[in-house]
Amino acid sequence: MTEEVVEQEYMHPSPKKWSRWGGLAFFLFVIGFTVWLFSATKSWMTDTNRLPLSQLVIQGQLHYLTKDNVRQTILTIDHLGTFMTQDVNTIQAHVEALPWVAHAAVRKQWPDTIKVFIVENQPVAQWDHKYLVNKEGQVFKAPAEQVADLNLTNLSGPEASSEEVLAALREMRPLLKNAGLSIASLSLNERRAWRILLANGIMLDLGREARMERLKRFIEIYPELVKLNKPIEYVDLRYDTGAAVGWKTIPEHDAHVSDTK
Repeated sequence: MTEEVVEQEYMHPSPKKWSRWGGLAFFLFVIGFTVWLFSATKSWMTDTNRLPLSQLVIQGQLHYLTKDNVRQTILTIDHLGTFMTQDVNTIQAHVEALPWVAHAAVRKQWPDTIKVFIVENQPVAQWDHKYLVNKEGQVFKAPAEQVADLNLTNLSGPEASSEEVLAALREMRPLLKNAGLSIASLSLNERRAWRILLANGIMLDLGREARMERLKRFIEIYPELVKLNKPIEYVDLRYDTGAAVGWKTIPEHDAHVSDTK
């Protein structure tokens, strides 16, 4: 009986197959490490204990606004983030919503500081006895009584007319000042007619056209009106030439008292 020897081959993985599995394992490792790194970085950036916004520096010349006003406004922001995550544009928008703020610039300073530079509105007139007008002619909703000591001229007019009314005030004021007069209020009505209340109580109706020519006419005739020594209530200048003058009536009792002095 002849024994048959059976040879069995054992197949070993080829170098190419090991290389393929090794590359896949390395790729999975890189993916896993990247996910972990991203998660760890995000956790670090959003951790208020590690990156807190603990310092607030407010800069700028403040006359009517206080630093506490600004600080409290920033603290009202929902979900105030960390140094890395907080959007400075959000802070800027909240600060610029304050009536007295004309412009705000916000920047971060490592590692925990927010710096806010503020330019205040400069009031040059009142608007409708309620709000204020800045030097650019924009109405800002700070209360007029806050600057009552400045004795600002009151302006009024249709919506979005504040720049036009302020420009008219700047044009009229020097002319009246040279005549020893000042404007208490200037108004533009819906029909585009101008009216001035002088500080001495005289009302001037200028109408819609040729306002500066009519104002000059009043200045020319005003010395003659003063010579009459009668209290003037209004001067209507809505004519091509001349003017209509309304005189104040003195109650009989006051007139009698005045005569006996």
